[in-house]
Order: sequence, then structure tokens, then C-alpha cells
Amino acid sequence: MSAAPQLPADPAFSFAFQPIVDAVAGEVSGFEALIRGTWDEPAWQVLQQIPPQHLSQFDQTARGEAIALAARLGISGNLHLNFLPNALKDSPRTILTTIDRAHQVGLPIHRIVLEVPERDVSENPSEFGDLMREVRGLGIQLAIDDYGGGGTGLNLLADLDPDQVKLDMGLIRGIERHGPRQSIVRAIVSLCAELDIAVVAEGVEALPQFNWLAANQVRLFQGYLFARPAFEAFPQAAFPPLPADVALPPALPVEPARPAAAPRSSRKRRA
Repeated sequence: MSAAPQLPADPAFSFAFQPIVDAVAGEVSGFEALIRGTWDEPAWQVLQQIPPQHLSQFDQTARGEAIALAARLGISGNLHLNFLPNALKDSPRTILTTIDRAHQVGLPIHRIVLEVPERDVSENPSEFGDLMREVRGLGIQLAIDDYGGGGTGLNLLADLDPDQVKLDMGLIRGIERHGPRQSIVRAIVSLCAELDIAVVAEGVEALPQFNWLAANQVRLFQGYLFARPAFEAFPQAAFPPLPADVALPPALPVEPARPAAAPRSSRKRRA
């Protein structure tokens, strides 16, 4: 087993966890690990201590610590981890180290979801897509974070072949009264349904946002409306009542039964 590498001068850090909820099933599908200081200081206070040349190493170290803490707290469902694409190019073994850490603490690999910001893969999505297909072949899930805010277009879905997309918060704010954003989100949700990609609406803070999104085929949510991040703990989630006459499609599997991810082109589409 590979031990997590140590930075030249380790900054003190820990994690808060925020749930991702399935509003239709009324259950938590997973938790995102959010970097914090050891006294719950915000992420930027930790990250500003990391020299740029050590960010990839810190990314790897932090993932291992998040896995260990989540396992110690008894996580159920998926564990969402933020991931710097350059870490994979700088050190191809970085994913194997993450897998080793998960094995050490008994966390099933298929419950790990790596979240990659859209803007971080926009320069060369096809190259990164090749790398991530190898990662997904090991059984790890992939989510595109902040989707719809990076300007990369729909080709990114084909290049990266993700399991999930998390809608950019800029699309979510005021969506219940903003026609252009509504049209964009409807198009993304429809396309993702065709491609068997789960859609998560993050940054949902108000009931009108939730009501509009739920009425338009979104069932996975993250935001203050459901729970604020809890420091070194899994907070209890709130579940607002669904709007009347909401008919949503069946949930996509959050924990894949397959030992390795096959290309989506070979998978059966939903009817």
C-alpha cells in the first residue's frame, strides 16, 4: 500500500461535509468533502499556504485524508472529492494512491466521486478525457463541477463521459424568474438524461429555486436549503416537500454495480 506523501511544510487542515440529496427518494446520496482549517477556517486560508509547485501533491494528500476521515465517521453513500486535473498529469500514480487509501480504510472504490471543475479541463478536454477514462476503468466515478459556467460547450460531455454533472451556481441563482437560464438548464437536463448522466443542482438556497428545478426533472440537490457543511461531521439533511404533480424519471444509479466503468456508448440508454 502506498502511504500518502507529505508536503515539505504541511499546512494544518481538515474537512467539512455537505450532503447531496435525492429529493424524490428522500435520502442522502452522498457527501462532498470540503477543505477547512483545523478550526473550521475557510478553504482559502488553507490553500493560500500551498506554493503553486506543491498544489498537485497537496491535492493527493488531501484526498487521502478526506477518505480516512469519512470512513472514520461512518459515511454511507458516495464520497465526493475535489480533484485537480494537473495532479493526474504531474503524477500518474496519484489515483492509485487514492485507491490504496480507500482500500486501507474499507471504502468501496465505486463510492468515490472525483469532482473536476469545468474550467480546469477546458484547455484540453480530449487529453484529460483519455486520462479519466482510464480512471473510470478502475471503478471511480467522475463528476464535472460548475458545469455551464466555463464556456466549454456540450463537447465536454462527450470528451469526459462523466457519471454526473453539477450545475454551475450561476445558473441556479434566481432561475425561477430568469427565462434564459431556464432554457439552458432544461437543455442540459434533457441531454444528460439521453446520455445517462445524473444532474446535481448545487448552491440551492431558496425554496423557489428548488421548486422550479424539481418541476424540471432535477432530483439531486446540494445547498444550504438542505444542509450547511458540518465540520468533521455529516449533517442531517432537510427535505422540502416536492411541488404538486412533479413527475421525475427514475433515479440513475449513484453506486454503480459494475466493477469498472464501460464507455457510455456501449451502455443501454434509458427508455
